[in-house]
Amino acid sequence: MYLPILQIHSEDMPPYAIVCGDPRRAEAIARKLEPVRELSFAREYRTFVGTYDGVQLAVVSHGVGSPGAAVCFEELIRAGVKTLIRVGTCGSYQADLPAGSLVISTAAAREEGLTKQLVPQGFPAVADAEVVAALAEAAREVPGDGAVRKGMTVCYDAFFTGVLELPHKTYKQAGILAVEMEIAALYVVSSLRGARAGAILAVDGFADSDLAAEYDPHTDAVSRAVEREIEIALKAASSLAKRDALK
Repeated sequence: MYLPILQIHSEDMPPYAIVCGDPRRAEAIARKLEPVRELSFAREYRTFVGTYDGVQLAVVSHGVGSPGAAVCFEELIRAGVKTLIRVGTCGSYQADLPAGSLVISTAAAREEGLTKQLVPQGFPAVADAEVVAALAEAAREVPGDGAVRKGMTVCYDAFFTGVLELPHKTYKQAGILAVEMEIAALYVVSSLRGARAGAILAVDGFADSDLAAEYDPHTDAVSRAVEREIEIALKAASSLAKRDALK
């Protein structure tokens, strides 16, 4: 089957995929696969396939924001992908999670618009427990100097504020760890289509106005955290694949 938006063929896709926003990050992840080949680069969607630790994986970029990302997730699942792990960045709400920390998202508050057109308001956006456990286990094995926390995140469409305030303070008070833009779509689409999903995020700054400094996602601390989360996601995907093979 040909997937017209990603411009890939289903027979080329393995059942495990690492997804990320930036096509350049997809290329960086793909360089850790051996052998690896690029299947397609259409719009923001860049697709690689290769082998990591003996396991066939896809690496695919999905761009910024839930609507475009959801298109990617839908086509990947239609192509036969059964497990998706998002590697991304986020803004922290918590003082003990500064830039360079990692967040494993267990669930996402749905403050974006895409999922409201797919499911009722009360439908949860929840990570798969096996994927969360695999990410947490891999995080303990990959060294790094930043904190790693599991917990809930929130998903918005807006990056910059307008005349209306985003509910940052409300979600901080509710115990949300961080904010980003695509996880709610990933979790809802995966739930609807029978796939499993999880996500790990590198903190690149504070979203909370009481903590925020000048935003700079290109520091050495953030770069190290991104490199660390890539290794964690690859190890988690490999571990899940090997466990699935024994079932």
